[in-house]
Amino acid sequence: MHRPARASRSPSVALAIAAHPDDIEFSMAGTLLLLREAGWTIHYLNLASGNCGSLVHSSARTRAIRRNEARYAARLLGAVYHPSFRDDLEIFYDDRLLRRVAAVIREVQPAILLTHSPQDYMEDHATTCRVAVTAAFARGAPNYRTRPPRRATDQEITLYHTLPHGLEDGLRRRIVPGAFVNTTSVHARKRAALAAHASQAAWLDASQGMDSYLRTMDDMSRAVGRMSKVFAHAEGWRRHSHLGFCGPAADPLRAALGPNYRVNRAYERLRRRGTPG
Repeated sequence: MHRPARASRSPSVALAIAAHPDDIEFSMAGTLLLLREAGWTIHYLNLASGNCGSLVHSSARTRAIRRNEARYAARLLGAVYHPSFRDDLEIFYDDRLLRRVAAVIREVQPAILLTHSPQDYMEDHATTCRVAVTAAFARGAPNYRTRPPRRATDQEITLYHTLPHGLEDGLRRRIVPGAFVNTTSVHARKRAALAAHASQAAWLDASQGMDSYLRTMDDMSRAVGRMSKVFAHAEGWRRHSHLGFCGPAADPLRAALGPNYRVNRAYERLRRRGTPG
């Protein structure tokens, strides 16, 4: 019988899976930086190439620019870079993409997986979330064949969903995090990594009304900090159900980050009553 491979790597591995170049920097990079400071190996994967993010360059030229920016940003974060699989607006919940993402998860064997919110203003983000969840679930199924082929693995993996852009879902409802990560000490480095995506300044202003994408990230970071009632800058996270992934009490972000991690008790009370924020 073909059994799942035992996790041979250090359990201190985290993988961020986002839709586009700069998505990780907007809402996940601070947590990644803190994990790296705590001795974790961090990995960086955007499913889409960013090829639509320009008003002046061709698709091929934009793809190349954004690949170089993402590589540089990953280097600033100290993360292992993984190349994209699709172009923008072509992230679909389909067989080919699932098998490719599952291969990355089996190869990296992360104990922590960071990804988008299930509810977001953009379908690329929400679909990336679905793909990441299914690919992580499939890690231990020997009969599920990845592309390229990778042996099934049996490590526990805990999934965390970041907050959507604008801190609201597509119906304008506020999304409340289950936990806050204090990113104040690494905010300048997070900002520098986002600034690496210099090609996006004009595009985000024209397409989404961000007159400064750096200021937009600053404002979101401070808003989540205010929600925490403690931190100046913060990233918010919701922990995925443990079923099929890890033990019911598993919360490796809390264990790794200590006082920089704060559980939102109000969220937990509402969750137990069946009415999460």
